[in-house]
Amino acid sequence: QVQLVESGGGLVQAGGSLRLSCAASGRTISSYSMGWFRQAPGKEREFVTAISWNGGSISYADSVKGRFTISRDNAKNTVYMQMNSLKPEDTAVYYCAAKRSARTVIVGMRTVNEYDTWGQGTQVTVSS
Repeated sequence: QVQLVESGGGLVQAGGSLRLSCAASGRTISSYSMGWFRQAPGKEREFVTAISWNGGSISYADSVKGRFTISRDNAKNTVYMQMNSLKPEDTAVYYCAAKRSARTVIVGMRTVNEYDTWGQGTQVTVSS
Protein backbone atom coordinates (compact mmCIF):
# COMPACT_ATOMS: atom_id res chain seq x y z
CA GLN A 1 0.00 0.00 0.00
CA VAL A 2 1.31 3.44 -0.86
CA GLN A 3 1.35 6.22 1.72
CA LEU A 4 1.08 9.87 0.71
CA VAL A 5 2.28 13.01 2.48
CA GLU A 6 1.49 16.47 1.18
CA SER A 7 3.58 19.56 1.87
CA GLY A 8 4.03 23.09 0.61
CA GLY A 9 0.83 24.67 1.78
CA GLY A 10 0.71 28.02 3.53
CA LEU A 11 -0.61 31.55 3.53
CA VAL A 12 -0.22 33.61 0.37
CA GLN A 13 -1.68 36.82 -0.98
CA ALA A 14 -4.04 36.82 -3.93
CA GLY A 15 -2.06 36.65 -7.15
CA GLY A 16 0.74 34.72 -5.50
CA SER A 17 2.03 31.23 -6.08
CA LEU A 18 2.63 28.02 -4.17
CA ARG A 19 3.96 24.62 -5.12
CA LEU A 20 2.52 21.62 -3.37
CA SER A 21 4.35 18.32 -3.19
CA CYS A 22 3.01 14.84 -2.57
CA ALA A 23 5.69 12.41 -1.47
CA ALA A 24 4.85 8.73 -1.69
CA SER A 25 6.33 5.86 0.26
CA GLY A 26 5.72 2.16 0.62
CA ARG A 27 5.40 1.52 -3.09
CA THR A 28 6.48 3.20 -6.28
CA ILE A 29 3.86 5.49 -7.79
CA SER A 30 4.93 4.59 -11.32
CA SER A 31 1.88 2.32 -11.57
CA TYR A 32 -0.54 4.86 -10.14
CA SER A 33 -2.60 7.65 -11.56
CA MET A 34 -2.42 10.58 -9.18
CA GLY A 35 -4.82 13.35 -8.37
CA TRP A 36 -5.22 16.50 -6.31
CA PHE A 37 -8.47 17.43 -4.62
CA ARG A 38 -9.40 20.25 -2.31
CA GLN A 39 -11.96 20.84 0.40
CA ALA A 40 -13.05 24.22 1.67
CA PRO A 41 -14.86 24.61 5.01
CA GLY A 42 -18.45 23.48 4.75
CA LYS A 43 -18.01 22.17 1.22
CA GLU A 44 -17.50 18.77 -0.34
CA ARG A 45 -14.12 17.61 -1.50
CA GLU A 46 -13.70 18.61 -5.13
CA PHE A 47 -11.48 17.53 -7.98
CA VAL A 48 -8.60 19.80 -8.97
CA THR A 49 -6.35 17.83 -11.33
CA ALA A 50 -5.15 14.35 -12.23
CA ILE A 51 -2.20 12.84 -14.08
CA SER A 52 -1.65 9.43 -15.61
CA TRP A 53 1.12 7.13 -14.40
CA ASN A 54 3.50 8.23 -17.14
CA GLY A 55 2.53 11.91 -17.09
CA GLY A 56 1.25 11.74 -20.63
CA SER A 57 -2.36 12.54 -19.83
CA ILE A 58 -3.56 15.33 -17.57
CA SER A 59 -6.97 16.64 -16.60
CA TYR A 60 -7.89 19.90 -14.84
CA ALA A 61 -11.00 21.32 -13.28
CA ASP A 62 -12.22 24.35 -15.19
CA SER A 63 -11.73 26.52 -12.11
CA VAL A 64 -7.95 26.01 -12.13
CA LYS A 65 -7.20 25.48 -15.81
CA GLY A 66 -4.44 27.82 -16.95
CA ARG A 67 -3.38 28.60 -13.37
CA PHE A 68 -2.43 25.22 -11.87
CA THR A 69 0.00 22.69 -13.30
CA ILE A 70 0.40 19.10 -12.16
CA SER A 71 3.58 17.14 -12.76
CA ARG A 72 5.26 14.04 -11.45
CA ASP A 73 8.71 12.62 -10.97
CA ASN A 74 8.41 8.85 -10.66
CA ALA A 75 12.11 8.52 -9.88
CA LYS A 76 11.53 10.69 -6.80
CA ASN A 77 8.16 9.10 -6.09
CA THR A 78 6.66 12.58 -5.91
CA VAL A 79 3.83 14.49 -7.53
CA TYR A 80 3.73 18.27 -7.67
CA MET A 81 1.14 20.94 -8.24
CA GLN A 82 2.27 24.44 -9.15
CA MET A 83 -0.42 26.96 -8.29
CA ASN A 84 -0.17 30.42 -9.82
CA SER A 85 -2.44 33.46 -9.81
CA LEU A 86 -4.04 32.23 -6.61
CA LYS A 87 -7.45 33.56 -5.63
CA PRO A 88 -9.18 33.70 -2.24
CA GLU A 89 -11.60 31.05 -3.51
CA ASP A 90 -8.66 28.65 -3.83
CA THR A 91 -8.47 28.55 -0.02
CA ALA A 92 -8.92 24.95 1.08
CA VAL A 93 -7.21 21.87 2.40
CA TYR A 94 -5.50 20.21 -0.55
CA TYR A 95 -5.31 16.43 -0.72
CA CYS A 96 -3.18 14.15 -2.84
CA ALA A 97 -4.71 10.85 -3.95
CA ALA A 98 -3.57 7.73 -5.77
CA LYS A 99 -5.29 5.12 -7.89
CA ARG A 100 -3.53 2.04 -9.15
CA SER A 101 -3.99 2.23 -12.90
CA ALA A 102 -2.14 1.24 -16.06
CA ARG A 103 -4.20 3.63 -18.19
CA THR A 104 -2.11 6.05 -20.20
CA VAL A 105 -5.12 8.30 -20.73
CA ILE A 106 -6.98 9.93 -17.87
CA VAL A 107 -10.62 8.89 -18.05
CA GLY A 108 -12.81 10.29 -15.34
CA MET A 109 -10.73 10.31 -12.16
CA ARG A 110 -12.76 13.28 -10.93
CA THR A 111 -14.58 11.67 -8.03
CA VAL A 112 -13.37 10.78 -4.57
CA ASN A 113 -14.52 7.18 -4.85
CA GLU A 114 -12.22 6.48 -7.79
CA TYR A 115 -9.08 6.75 -5.65
CA ASP A 116 -7.56 4.12 -3.39
CA THR A 117 -5.28 6.12 -1.13
CA TRP A 118 -5.28 9.63 0.31
CA GLY A 119 -2.83 11.89 2.07
CA GLN A 120 -3.63 13.87 5.19
CA GLY A 121 -3.90 17.20 3.39
CA THR A 122 -2.13 20.53 3.49
CA GLN A 123 -3.80 23.89 4.13
CA VAL A 124 -3.67 26.61 1.51
CA THR A 125 -4.97 30.04 2.50
CA VAL A 126 -5.17 32.88 0.01
CA SER A 127 -5.76 36.32 1.45
CA SER A 128 -7.42 39.10 -0.50
